[in-house]
Amino acid sequence: MASEIKITFLGTAGQIPSAQRNTNSLLLNYKGENILIDCGEGTQRQFRKAKLNPCKVDKILITHWHGDHIFGLPGFLSTLALSGYNKKLIIYGPKRTEIFVKELLKVFNFERKYEIEVKEVSGKFFETDEFFLEAKLMEHGIPCNAYCFVKKDQIRIDKEKLKKSKLLSGPLISKLKQGKNISYEGKKYFAKDLTYLEKGKKVSFVFDTRLNKRIVPFVENSDLLICESSYEAELIEQAKEHLHLTSVQAAEIAKKSKSKKLILTHISQRYDKNLNKILDESKAVFKNSELAKDLDCFEI
Repeated sequence: MASEIKITFLGTAGQIPSAQRNTNSLLLNYKGENILIDCGEGTQRQFRKAKLNPCKVDKILITHWHGDHIFGLPGFLSTLALSGYNKKLIIYGPKRTEIFVKELLKVFNFERKYEIEVKEVSGKFFETDEFFLEAKLMEHGIPCNAYCFVKKDQIRIDKEKLKKSKLLSGPLISKLKQGKNISYEGKKYFAKDLTYLEKGKKVSFVFDTRLNKRIVPFVENSDLLICESSYEAELIEQAKEHLHLTSVQAAEIAKKSKSKKLILTHISQRYDKNLNKILDESKAVFKNSELAKDLDCFEI
């Protein structure tokens, strides 16, 4: 069975939290990886509500340094210290992230025994055998990144066929995973007969940007596109002025990028009593649209 990528929405509001929505934050889990993307005010309380352990986080991706995306960061870092966190925490972000984290730690001078490493990133910035992370500069008045999590194609062993083949587990099996044919006790075994291709997955995160030509190529072929939708279509000029996207623009990005599913987030409090307006506008352009609520979980 394919390993799932799990997304938990910890905050889906715009700049101001509402009774129903916390400010921006979400957690991506894949196997042992727990990656926090943004850390709006109240994020650590949302962890408690979602029954998630903040001490499992080892990477934080900051899209940009506006308050609704980072006001929860000092409290989150302090909670890790108070909880006996003993790993290295890596904080990734756009330009000036290093100086902002340095100043934050001066202001909130809590005692900690764990290491914090800060990296300002663009392009592919982290990679393992199974996945990589990538960043792209957006347009929001200050340095601001969109991010992609890309799970690579993997050759997997078909356990039933392996069992019937009478092959024993060991170094030869690792060669099959590499797509190599093997010989054992005078018999040849073909990788194509004992393996299958598990297709990769792509999850893209576009928070806070005006429409720009870099978005579509960056999120192309996303299995899941998570995109801000701060304004309804008729407020397009206001969206442009404040460097945000409308529901229709988010849907057009999903359509042009050939993404499979669009999840709208970063919803202004003005729509709390009329969320269907944002969702319906998006669905009219891109049918497979959904609007996230706090603590929603999606798996792909």
